[in-house]
Amino acid sequence: MMKFEDRLIFDRVSFTLQKGSTTALLGSNGTGKTTLIKILMGMLPATSGDFQYSPKIKVAYVPQFRNLDADYPLSIRAFVELNMPLFKSKKDKAEINRILAETHLSQIQHLRMGAASGGQRQRAYLAQALLDRPDLIILDEATASLDPTAKEELMLLIKHLNEKHQMTVLFTTHDIMLAKKYMHEYLIFHNKTLIHGQMKDFAEEEI
Repeated sequence: MMKFEDRLIFDRVSFTLQKGSTTALLGSNGTGKTTLIKILMGMLPATSGDFQYSPKIKVAYVPQFRNLDADYPLSIRAFVELNMPLFKSKKDKAEINRILAETHLSQIQHLRMGAASGGQRQRAYLAQALLDRPDLIILDEATASLDPTAKEELMLLIKHLNEKHQMTVLFTTHDIMLAKKYMHEYLIFHNKTLIHGQMKDFAEEEI
């Protein structure tokens, strides 16, 4: 259960994410999606109840698109490296190169983040998150504000990570078309609880 003062956000929420699953977290604004993500990330305690991950699971988080100043000085590579030690070993550098290649950023790794497109920046956020070799990746409205091409590029990468590495995906979104194309399951907040189903069976009137 989650309450803010006397306001009930959600109650009796129960779900399981199977390894390698792809799940869209749906619901209109204010239903509790962001609150649930914060609880899962350990940023907010639930009012009651608890949750647990499988042993040794690593969780990565990719936030909603963020505007950066045009003069933001860090290159894409330097931005991704923020998740690494200051003094990097040969192994660290090889891992960065591997991630940049997997997220299709190698050719533009020296481009300043401030000069990068929205889609390139989101892929840099994804690359940064992947350095921990996560088992579960949470995309929190990560495609919002991106143009259609950038959305497809990002989601194709997510599909690749899921299929190649069996990475579990939880994707918070309002884009039902995108969710139907790339996610297999859904969770939706309805009457302050969560409903689970197959994405292919989802009807938009449920929102």
